[in-house]
Order: sequence, then C-alpha cells, then structure tokens
Amino acid sequence: MAESKRRGEDAGDERLDDDATVDGVADDDATDADETVSRGGTATRKRARADSTEGRKTRKDTERIGLFARIARFFREVVAELRKVIWPTRKELLTYTAVVVTFVAVMLAIVAGLDYGFAKAVLWVFGNPS
Repeated sequence: MAESKRRGEDAGDERLDDDATVDGVADDDATDADETVSRGGTATRKRARADSTEGRKTRKDTERIGLFARIARFFREVVAELRKVIWPTRKELLTYTAVVVTFVAVMLAIVAGLDYGFAKAVLWVFGNPS
C-alpha cells in the first residue's frame, strides 16, 4: 500500500504521458509542420526557414542602396524616434539639473576630502621630505 502511494512513481508516470504527446499527437508521429505554440514557438519550422531565406533577400537589397540613401534613412529614423520621446517641461528640466549639479558637488567634496586626508596620512607615515 505504501509502495503505490509514492510520489515519485505516480507523478513521474503522469508527467511522461503529458510530455509524450503534443496536442494529442505522439512525439514519434509529429512532423515539422505539427510544431505548435505548446512547443515554445508560434510558427512552424517550415515558416521559420522561409523567413530566414527572406532575410537573405533583404541583405542583398540593402547592398544595392547607396551610401547617401542609407544616411538619409538613418536620419529619418532618428527624427521619427525623437518624436516619440516625452520631453520634460521647463520646470522638470530645471529640477533635474539642480539635482545633478548638487549631487556632483557633494561627490566632488567627498573625493576632495578623501584625497586631502590620504595625502596628509601618507606624508605622516613616510615623513615630510622638506
């Protein structure tokens, strides 16, 4: 009775049965076209291969485009992305600037103080050469 209620045997057998089929089709019977979302992808392998061959065509197409056309396309895309940016208001910009300047000043004071202290400590340990 204790042997039939062991967790490892019962749960393991059920997991093997669930993994052996994909949407009611056994792994042995599954073909490349039967691969579904449950296998971790949304497209079949044949579709992925077709997409990869299309990628090769676009590479050849970009090689034909001239240098100035690519530069112009780059700047058009930069302008399009900058239009999507949420720019800060004047008040926010002044606040952010004040925070950054204050932080830099505090860090500058800390580093300068540590530098001065370590310089005095080194002179004290090794003596003043004057």
